[in-house]
Amino acid sequence: MTGFETVAGVPSATTATGNTTTSTVDGVGTSPLRPDGTLKVAGEFAFASDLWMDDMLWGVTLRSPHPHARITGIDLTQALKLPGVFAVLTHEDVPGEKHFGLEHQDQPVLAIDRVRYQGEPIALVAADHPETARRAAQRIKVDYEVLAPIVDAELALRPETPRLHEGGNLVRHVRVRTGEENPTADVVVSGAFEVGMQDQAFLGPEAGLAVPDGEGGIDLWVATQWLHVDQRQVCAALGLPPEQVRLRLSGVGGAFGGREDLSMHVHGCLLAQRTGKPVKMVYNREESFFGHVHRHPARMHYEYGADRSGKLAYARATIHLDGGAYASSTPAVVGNAGTMGLGPYDIPNIQIDCFGAYTNNPPCGAMRGFGSVQTAFAVEATMDLLAAELGLDPVELRARNGFREGSRAPTGQLIDAPAPVAELVEKLRALPLPDERPDAHDLRHLPGGVANTTHGEGVRRGVGYAVAYKNVAFSEGFDDFSTARVRVSIAGGQPVVTVHTAAAEVGQGLVTVEQQICRTELGIDRVVVAPQDTSVGSAGSSSASRQTYVTGGAVKAASESVRRLLLTSAATRLGRRRDDLQLAPGGVVLDGSGTVAITLADLLGDDHVEDTVEWRHRPTHPIDPETGQGDAHVQYAFAAHRAVVDVDVELGLVKVVELACVQDVGRAMHPQAVVGQIQGGSAQGLGLALMEEIQVVGGRITNPSFTDYLIPTILDVPPMPIEVLEYADPHAPYGLRGVGEAPTISSGPAVAAAVRAATGLPLSRVPIRPGDITGTG
Repeated sequence: MTGFETVAGVPSATTATGNTTTSTVDGVGTSPLRPDGTLKVAGEFAFASDLWMDDMLWGVTLRSPHPHARITGIDLTQALKLPGVFAVLTHEDVPGEKHFGLEHQDQPVLAIDRVRYQGEPIALVAADHPETARRAAQRIKVDYEVLAPIVDAELALRPETPRLHEGGNLVRHVRVRTGEENPTADVVVSGAFEVGMQDQAFLGPEAGLAVPDGEGGIDLWVATQWLHVDQRQVCAALGLPPEQVRLRLSGVGGAFGGREDLSMHVHGCLLAQRTGKPVKMVYNREESFFGHVHRHPARMHYEYGADRSGKLAYARATIHLDGGAYASSTPAVVGNAGTMGLGPYDIPNIQIDCFGAYTNNPPCGAMRGFGSVQTAFAVEATMDLLAAELGLDPVELRARNGFREGSRAPTGQLIDAPAPVAELVEKLRALPLPDERPDAHDLRHLPGGVANTTHGEGVRRGVGYAVAYKNVAFSEGFDDFSTARVRVSIAGGQPVVTVHTAAAEVGQGLVTVEQQICRTELGIDRVVVAPQDTSVGSAGSSSASRQTYVTGGAVKAASESVRRLLLTSAATRLGRRRDDLQLAPGGVVLDGSGTVAITLADLLGDDHVEDTVEWRHRPTHPIDPETGQGDAHVQYAFAAHRAVVDVDVELGLVKVVELACVQDVGRAMHPQAVVGQIQGGSAQGLGLALMEEIQVVGGRITNPSFTDYLIPTILDVPPMPIEVLEYADPHAPYGLRGVGEAPTISSGPAVAAAVRAATGLPLSRVPIRPGDITGTG
């Protein structure tokens, strides 16, 4: 991936922050063009699957056809005989640690004596052509003793169930307790809910290019979310120190959590080390479904009690998350689902038990919303049940009980920043509703669309609301930081800023935000974003809605440091106090005068000023294992949705007419990108509500393709009225909040609520299928 450079354009009306910089051009709060935008829309951007070297080989993975089996033998003879094959590897060829993992190193690099899910890697092939590599992989003979798969997360935790791992089938149990042990309430509602397995469905498949350096080391170009944690795991598997394993970010075609774990990383490096040649690996779409983690399926039982005025008295929840064959980030997902599993509501008495279990289903891990998506479906459906039982408007019930600044989260943590839950839902209710089918003769406005399944007969309209919240950044005491290196130099007689981080640009627009922060803090319009790699310190993962907060904080701090260094140097040259000087687009000016005292070109000449800063947000803390109490999270983001749907109750077809959102973002760093994040997150929530599910039967995926795994298209995504609130978080850089995940969490429950309102059916499982509506499912 090459670096990006843009030069600021039209001045904006937003002034820069601080009293030592006066730039107002394309800085924080404006919407400059993305530096990678034109390349992407023109089809000229190089993604990981475009990587190429003239003498490279192609790598292919042989995967298990069984969800659970013992390996009793592997014969490579016929594969090695095929002309064009350079290497065939098994677990015996892994020189270092044979297991890897984000939190628990429980997943084999290549299966050793047992496979625990369909698609588990067993052997690798490198050949001079991808088809040759595939044919060679087919010639590998693996003997299996097929075992009965464990496919139910609740049954997996029973004492009589066989253990899939030495420590048992429990990955993590989070227990949260506050208030009375046996509370009572005037009105009690309860329900059982289920969420299916969703895929991240990123368009760019897993891909990378491993290149041996001829001195025992390796360079890996790869599409990923977290360069340094990948480097750590690759080093362990190869038995090499970090200085010999250099990772570089290649073009990423979407991520949404699915690139936080390793895919081809170690495999490509093993083949490159063995052959001494560059090795490229690219998964096809079917292999991609087996090559990355998915969203955890969930079964949940909820019970809420309230007084007759609608004030919540207590809540109980039992949540089972299916982690699949290996841990991945299941411990953290369980932590999120457990600590935020009751929604953004004030509840004095709480009992939550959240379990993550090993099964022989596909491994599950990070996906946008990370534990909060599943519980939000149950929470918001239960709130609607309670509103109906009380005879209250669903918006009013949410407004009466919603968090506000000064509320306490279920962990006991004080919410010490704005939490405008009531305002979000009330603003949604105030938005005008869409017209009743403006043109009943236009089939595109009806469920089923141009398939001509209805002309309006049997179509019912429903409206649903949902509100949700999500932690931002890493939690529970994790050492969460980012590193940024900022340099100011002179090129062509003009100052230029170079910003270097290892923060993965996965499509979210971080490279643009880094440029905006540099312009705001340094008053220099020309900003180059250096290629992301491991030669600079870690930036953590591009997940948890954290990069603008954490890497943005690091870029801001590094820019501030460089600004101080520049002004100190100028003060020495000019014989003035540093406090009397400011940076401006023309150079260093005397405070208040606007007169340029010295240009940066004169100040720096052929020299440069640079600093590297490691920046951390305020600390979080582990929760108490018995009560779940503790300051576990650094920040919360809040969003609410209103969905309007038309449902053909005879055929079970749903048309989402409108999906409106109100979200508090703290500070809209790039207003246009903020709206884009809300739109994208809303579409993914809609997809889970109505169509997206990996079908797993007996541990086997039955729909590993975009033909059978359905995602929303342009015809499925409705108009999205969006209102953005900016209540600054005093603890965050610029007052910002993470944006990307919250709209994914509240959108789906709103759509489900609207379908329930249209049909009068309980519909306690998502995605909602046509048969669930017609009674034939």
